Amino acid sequence: MLLEAGFWICFGLVFYVYVGYPMLVLIIGQLIFRDVLKTDTYPEVTIVIAAFNEEQDIKQTVLNKILQDYPHDRLKVIVISDGSTDRTDQIVQELIERYGDRVSLLRQEPRQGKTQALNMAVTHATGEILVFSDANSMYAPDAVRKLVRGFADPEVGYITGHLIYTNPLGSVLSEGSGIYMKYESLVRKMETRLYSVIGVNGGIDAIRCGLYTPMGADQLPDFVLPLNVVEQNKRVVYEPDAKLYEPALALEVDEFRMRVRVSLRAIWALYDKRNLLNPFRNLMFSWQLFSHKVLRYGAFIPLIGVLIFNIFIVNKNLFYFTFFWLQLLSYSFAALGPLLSRISTISSNLLMPYYFVVLNLASAVACWKFLNGQKMVIWKPRVGN
Repeated sequence: MLLEAGFWICFGLVFYVYVGYPMLVLIIGQLIFRDVLKTDTYPEVTIVIAAFNEEQDIKQTVLNKILQDYPHDRLKVIVISDGSTDRTDQIVQELIERYGDRVSLLRQEPRQGKTQALNMAVTHATGEILVFSDANSMYAPDAVRKLVRGFADPEVGYITGHLIYTNPLGSVLSEGSGIYMKYESLVRKMETRLYSVIGVNGGIDAIRCGLYTPMGADQLPDFVLPLNVVEQNKRVVYEPDAKLYEPALALEVDEFRMRVRVSLRAIWALYDKRNLLNPFRNLMFSWQLFSHKVLRYGAFIPLIGVLIFNIFIVNKNLFYFTFFWLQLLSYSFAALGPLLSRISTISSNLLMPYYFVVLNLASAVACWKFLNGQKMVIWKPRVGN
């Protein structure tokens, strides 16, 4: 009985993390339903781009922002070169000569990472709204306009857009990442109706300038900034019509390293902001944060438990026997993922277990690094196809 109880507890936790929580958010959101007031008011916007050795993409990225369907006298771009050693600075200077004070260049020396770069840029920003872009992020022509219209709602302090990966022929992990982002976007859409989203995209985010709180160099802006906004009793919402196009990572090893890095910094952010897990402070948000992030990053534990307990009760009945072999088959596909991904006739759907395992393995590695006190401040930029 104890072994069966252990199996069902672990199974229940996994089910709750990936299915149960989104279902509850959907149901409760239908009962509460907090809409977002949206109006094209065109506040002054400063787009901030942190860059390290981005000579390949920086010109196209800055032009993509400068030429947005938005009043040109109400939109500026600040590029922070984080100790770049290539032509990044020179390219931005050429754009300054062309567009004048609509483009600015700041240099951070020595290199200190993206978070410190953002802290530096904010002190030079003049807009009412700060928009954060990655150095390789390409916005839809109307992305900024659609992103900031939700600030017409006085309860909204932070808005995140919709990330779309552009390289369908990338690695199997990039395909899996695209499917995962679709799942996350759906959850964020439901969370917006409920209260606030948990976690944002990072490459297309906006915050009221007055709500920006300087962060520690080791903190993850994509996670800490939204939490800071919630601490100030403002909502963080998702805007699906503000679209960002970005290449997924082409190599499995790069995708895995990125997942470990993001997970590690997010876990540290959860630790730093653990006061938000106090249900007496904000019952709804503490439940969301615990369910969507704490349990998600720890999901590898009940996943291991389901397999181990299943091994001991495999001969109990047909269900346990069948479920064990389904797990074995799934993990076999995951183990063979690197080989199967090189076979063009293999359906990417059959390789989803590979991405799922890698995602949870990255969380496990990040948890181990966290327990050992490791932090990550500076890293190499993403490389797409």
